[in-house]
Amino acid sequence: MSQYQIAVIVGSLRRDSINRKLANALIKLGPADFSFKLLEIGDLPLYNQDDDDNQAQSVVRLKSEVKAASGLIFVTPEYNRSMPGVLKNALDNASRPYGTSAWTGKPAGILGASIGQIGTALAQQHLRNTLAYLDVPTMGQPEVFIQVKEGFFDAAGDITSPDTVKFLQGWMERYVQWVKRHAE
Repeated sequence: MSQYQIAVIVGSLRRDSINRKLANALIKLGPADFSFKLLEIGDLPLYNQDDDDNQAQSVVRLKSEVKAASGLIFVTPEYNRSMPGVLKNALDNASRPYGTSAWTGKPAGILGASIGQIGTALAQQHLRNTLAYLDVPTMGQPEVFIQVKEGFFDAAGDITSPDTVKFLQGWMERYVQWVKRHAE
């Protein structure tokens, strides 16, 4: 049985999302003592402070899953030079009401993929700003800004470039150290 449970939050709802594919490929690189769970964020209501005293069941579920996790991995696309609204909505919902944030103290890593040349650099920076406010210790290096071109993933969703797999394996090894250091 794994010792570390990692919550994976994908900032895209699209069925054929390259970031969901990246998350699934990354999970395969995790060590045996880590387990990974993709969290559902598409069913969350838009955050409304009026609902703080009676949060939707989907919000309660998300908060419970985040609290149970040893660490977080965010895999996000970039929409209009920022993080997707659905991801920001998940952060807002699980951080409220004030003083009951599920995110506090959870070590995190951030990755992202895009067809654009700068990958998801700006989305990741905006996400880092929000996570800093939410008191989420976020791994700074190595940064992962992946440009996805035709053939990046094979039919099974695996990454075709051995160099990219090696780079992501290095990221995963660093992330594992990050989580273990913050779990102590």
